[in-house]
Amino acid sequence: MEFLDLSMIWAVIIGFGVIMYVIMDGFDLGLGILYPFAPDEASRDVMMNSVAPVWDGNETWLVLGGAGLLGAFPLVYSVFLPALYIGVFLMLAGLIFRGVAFEFRFKSRRNRHWWNRAFCWGSAVAAFAQGAVVGAYIQGFAVEDFVYVGGALDWLTPFTVLTGLGLMTGYALLGATWLILKSEGHVQAWAYRITPALLAAVLAVFVAISLWTPFVNPAVWSRWFDHIQLIWVLPALALACAVWLWRAVRRRSEGQPFIATLGMFIFTYLGLVASKWPVIVPPDYTIWDAASAPESQLFLLIGVLFVIPIVLAYTAWTYWVFRGKVKVGEGYH
Repeated sequence: MEFLDLSMIWAVIIGFGVIMYVIMDGFDLGLGILYPFAPDEASRDVMMNSVAPVWDGNETWLVLGGAGLLGAFPLVYSVFLPALYIGVFLMLAGLIFRGVAFEFRFKSRRNRHWWNRAFCWGSAVAAFAQGAVVGAYIQGFAVEDFVYVGGALDWLTPFTVLTGLGLMTGYALLGATWLILKSEGHVQAWAYRITPALLAAVLAVFVAISLWTPFVNPAVWSRWFDHIQLIWVLPALALACAVWLWRAVRRRSEGQPFIATLGMFIFTYLGLVASKWPVIVPPDYTIWDAASAPESQLFLLIGVLFVIPIVLAYTAWTYWVFRGKVKVGEGYH
């Protein structure tokens, strides 16, 4: 029973860390994806200034989730790393390029266009790689006796390309609604204009992935369609958030579009979890199969229970300090 409880607790902690990373780092990755389409250089300044004080803190959740997986569920690392090595490398490389661009763009005048490209391509590659990894997780992995036996490029399929492009579109939508919240004038007007088109693209990709999933993983299909379940509440709530977003944009609301987009991400994420639970290494290994020894889980849990409140408090304080609109010609640098 103790082992069961610890594994469940760690699954909740890591799941919380993952969704916190997705929704918090998602909007600044989305701004990077939208970067080349901004109306002018002043708009790009506003876009970058709106996330410059918080982007590095947002990535704390990625570190927390990765470290938690290594300590609590080592089987995940032993399978995912060889299966997804190239995808994870691309994600980290993209995040590095984006981080460097944040610092150097403000200091470079002659070569600013190169740092604009680094910010854009770093964000796009990182977002695509994350989406492709999610698609590979939906597909499942070739595992025998707790060892990955597939190839280095098995993760890259037409289905994972679609999920990668889908997450890029979702992040772009999150970035556009964040810009509605944080900007004003012609920058905000541009964000209002592109949000409905991005919402339509996200819904189209969501439908395509839903129709394709039974062909790549019949187990997910049976989870949803074998009999009527409360699981259908999750996509219904995601769709309700999409309707809320569309109406909020039409009313020119500033805060509601971003909150509605967060709701879409959260309910879609919960739907993915419900589709796989309790499998953590698909197709067959559950959280209890992948768990480390109870003593290791308990030792790490004590530290994490201290760290998470500190990270939450620091994050809340940072967003409070840098609340309000970002104006053209102003920034925290």
